[in-house]
This record gives sequence, structure tokens and C-alpha cells, in this order.
Amino acid sequence: MNLTFMQVATHPLIYGMVTVGILMVLGISAIMIRKSWKRALELGYKKEDLMKIVKSSGTFSIMPAIGIVIGLFALSNLIGTPWAWWRLSVIGSLTYETMAAKIALGAIEISAATAKDFILIMFVMSIGIMGGLVLAPIMAERIHTGSVKMKDKDSRWGALGNSTFMLAIILAFVVPMFFQGIVVTLTLLTSIVTSYILVHIAQKYKVAWLGEFIIVFTMLAGMLSSLVWTSLFK
Repeated sequence: MNLTFMQVATHPLIYGMVTVGILMVLGISAIMIRKSWKRALELGYKKEDLMKIVKSSGTFSIMPAIGIVIGLFALSNLIGTPWAWWRLSVIGSLTYETMAAKIALGAIEISAATAKDFILIMFVMSIGIMGGLVLAPIMAERIHTGSVKMKDKDSRWGALGNSTFMLAIILAFVVPMFFQGIVVTLTLLTSIVTSYILVHIAQKYKVAWLGEFIIVFTMLAGMLSSLVWTSLFK
């Protein structure tokens, strides 16, 4: 029996593999939390202070997670729920995952994709991001130390390095969107304007809580605007 793209993407086996992987990550996280809690008590921290830290960290973690959940719904339409769930809950971002999936498919439309295409997507999305995981422990300290030394010698180089890094991200992720049609371009511009307005409001009027919701509101504005632009231009 030949399975379709979505039949494989939403197959119980994929759900089972993803569930096992996420449970492993949760287990490791629980162990590390327990060890950290025990060590903090040994260092003399009070339980009351630790609970305040836990509550504060939980709050700051839950707020940005709303944006990830929104991204999950968007990515699920492209590659199915279980794989999107795995990618966004463990590692990866909506921007990278969507771009990697589209690169893997090339000129093939999702509606015409096959089961083999889904396997190709899984391979590209996994292999493509492993380089950073492998190189980070090896190169991160050297790069950080080198940038600090460079900044100490001449502060202008530190600013230039940070600017170059941000420019590289913009060139890799943002610029290609301007060549994907009027709808994508207008959606991107809507998100940029929304983000700028929210940041301005948060800074000018000292609305601290708004800073935690900027990503969420920007994604919602972008998604809603995409419906408007699609209805107008298609």
C-alpha cells in the first residue's frame, strides 16, 4: 500500500517516536532541575527564594511559548502535527523549520508530495541544524573570547561584529521572503511594522509586560494580515 505524504506525516509510528523523544527530554530536564535544586540548597539558598525563581522563570517561559504554539499550528499544515511538535518543542524555530521543509521539497507542492518527500524533509531538517549543535561546544568559547578581546582593543570592532552577525541573519532569513510574492512580502512588512510599534509602546510608556508578548502579537498580526492580503491579491 502506497501511503500519501500526510498519511506518513501523521502515522501513529511518528507520533510514538516523537512522544518517546519528548519524554526523554523531559526526563533529562527533571533530573537537571533536581540536581540544581539540591546544589542550590547546599550553597545556602533558601527554599522561599528558590520558589520565587521557579515562579518567575515559569512565567517568562510560558509567555513566549504562546508564540511557539501558534507556530505549531502553522507548521502542522505543512509537515503534519507530530514532526512539527517535535521540531518546535525540542529544537528549531518556525522560520528555520519552514524554510528547511520548503528547500527539501524544492519545486514540489505539498499537495503533490509523496511519502518519500516527507522522509527527505525529516532528513534535511535534522541534518541541517546538527552543525550548530556539534560546533557550538567546540567553537562558541573561542568565538566569544576572540570577540571580547577584539572589543577590548577597539570597541568599534565589537559593534561591527554584532552588526555583521545580525545582518547575516537578515540576509539568510528575511531577504528571500521579498521574492516569494506580494502576499509574503506584505505579510512580512506587516509583522515588521507591528513589532516596531509594540516595541515603541513598551519602551515609551514603560509597559514591561508587553515586552513578553511582542513575538506573540507580531505573529498573530502577520497571520491575520496574510488572510487579508491573500483575499486581496489572489
